[in-house]
Amino acid sequence: MDANAEPTRQLVRLRGRSYVAFVFCPAVPIIEWLEEIDATLARSPGFFVGKPVVLDLSAVDLSRPAIAHLVLSLEKRNIRILGIEGIEAARLTPSMPPLLTGGRHCAVQHVQPEKPEVKPPPTSLLLDSPVRSGQSIVFPDGDVTVLGSVGSGAEIVAGGSIHIYGTLRGRAMAGVNGNSSARIYCQKIEAELLAIDGFYQTAEELDEALRNRPAQAWLEGEIMRITPLN
Repeated sequence: MDANAEPTRQLVRLRGRSYVAFVFCPAVPIIEWLEEIDATLARSPGFFVGKPVVLDLSAVDLSRPAIAHLVLSLEKRNIRILGIEGIEAARLTPSMPPLLTGGRHCAVQHVQPEKPEVKPPPTSLLLDSPVRSGQSIVFPDGDVTVLGSVGSGAEIVAGGSIHIYGTLRGRAMAGVNGNSSARIYCQKIEAELLAIDGFYQTAEELDEALRNRPAQAWLEGEIMRITPLN
């Protein structure tokens, strides 16, 4: 071996990936705004599990200590802040989430079933069209069935199982209210993220042999299993 030979350089591999993030816009008094967050969590305890959250502070005037206290208060509620926007970088400390810019607005479709006087509320949601990139479908009361595909950057959140009769390219999160028996089914798996009851796998962890094939995901204890759907 040539002692003077230069070592082989390893190239840095960069990958682009987009995610749908919820944007929190606090209002004063902050304590009452946090009470609204608590009310949401009481109805759907796992609603924000595994979801990126951005804190938009453009509508409030908070000091550095107040910002730090707000971030800590949300973390105590298991809400992890991906970044902060709407303020000057000088108002953030190195220990705070980073300043984000350039975010684009997208519609979040929060589906809540009507509660008729006689009939019980539905426990399943049927979507007869594809879910496009940037859309977020949230149905915490039961199963979600999509008769088309789920695009990259799109998101399905369900309290029960998720059934996709097309290609799953986005994110699918089932059993968000603590339903560990929920499952995820799709006719072709190219998912960015799969999650059941807070346990998840990302695209990088997906077995290459499963890609572009019908598959199902379920929990075995605290381990997510993904196998071909025969």
